[in-house]
Amino acid sequence: MFLIILNLSLNSSCSSFLFSYFHLVENRNIFDINCDLGEGLDNDALLMPYLNSCNIACGAHAGDENTIRESIVLAKKYGVKIGAHPSFPDRLNFGRKVMNIDDEELKFSLLQQLRLFDRICREEDALLHHIKPHGALYNIAAKDFNKAALIVDIIKTYFPAVILYCPPLSLMEELANKAAVSIMREVFADRSYLPDLSLVDRSHPKALLTNPEEVLVHVKYMVERKQIRTVDGVIKSAEADTLCIHGDNPFALEILKTIKKYFNF
Repeated sequence: MFLIILNLSLNSSCSSFLFSYFHLVENRNIFDINCDLGEGLDNDALLMPYLNSCNIACGAHAGDENTIRESIVLAKKYGVKIGAHPSFPDRLNFGRKVMNIDDEELKFSLLQQLRLFDRICREEDALLHHIKPHGALYNIAAKDFNKAALIVDIIKTYFPAVILYCPPLSLMEELANKAAVSIMREVFADRSYLPDLSLVDRSHPKALLTNPEEVLVHVKYMVERKQIRTVDGVIKSAEADTLCIHGDNPFALEILKTIKKYFNF
């Protein structure tokens, strides 16, 4: 082992260089980059090399047993952490509308999705790293006590070693912390936020960010300042552990390359 000792008093330019270097090292360790995959698109293999973790559809809003297996195998190939992405059982609306079903029916569906996913993970000798609710379920569980409690209870009871991906400052985060369920707080690189830190509805023209440079500005606020700049310019403090890019964003690959290049992840 070699020991390198740096004389920080050499000169101001050296000190400036070292500050910039360690600032970069600190920043690049803030985020894990994740993406929603296994949703029937043809870009999973292109995106996977740029990811640290992925969220794979469990068959309710998209995908099936075959796509789950294919996605898990692909993630293993690239050393990407594997997550289950369960949703309301609503393929018609891609899980992006709140379903009026009772909590017991929802629990049954979520357990069915997660048990299928977990079985395939075990068959492929893969580790289930995290669970991230999809779409409307994710959004409503951020602020609805019953939905948040249901998700947290499922993880605590049936998957106690698995991490929950959830929004910062949400009910899911609060209840998970109380239940000693491990979490990673997630922010979205390519989605606009409202001042309450909920996502702008997808019907809004500015809901989805597709310009890589515009996305980078959005992400720099999140990473460097630990802030979210909302769609109407309000600045909100929010710390996060993982950054999501949507796989169905038509510029997902370019966005990933831009972020990885800037932060040197």
